[in-house]
Amino acid sequence: MSLFGDLRADALTRITRPTMITAIGFGVVGFAVSLWRNSPLAAVGIAIGIGVAILNLRVLGAGVLRVPVEDVDEPKPIRRLLRQNSLIRLSVITAVAIGLVLLAPPLGIGMVIGLVIFQISFVVNAGRVILNTKVV
Repeated sequence: MSLFGDLRADALTRITRPTMITAIGFGVVGFAVSLWRNSPLAAVGIAIGIGVAILNLRVLGAGVLRVPVEDVDEPKPIRRLLRQNSLIRLSVITAVAIGLVLLAPPLGIGMVIGLVIFQISFVVNAGRVILNTKVV
């Protein structure tokens, strides 16, 4: 029984839109709390983290849409290409986050918090969509 194979074609849209809205909402709360706690760099970092996560999701979606799947008999080269692109993107994001933590700790930690807010939102929304999928 393949649960992921049973997802509807619009599942990604049903995951990404609520994820971005939820992450932005919690990011605004985190931004306000950081300012209230007198840490403006952390507030900016949270905004940067959520912005980078949304950009990453958009680039991933655009990359998947650009992959030519019509004339492909073997999916391994496509998977390898997507895996390499994801590895490069996530490595750059990780390097930037670590660099900011080392150079300006409040800014870097704020960025990491923004990334975490987005990922938690993504997992919750993906779980919601998967659990609401009718398995036949």
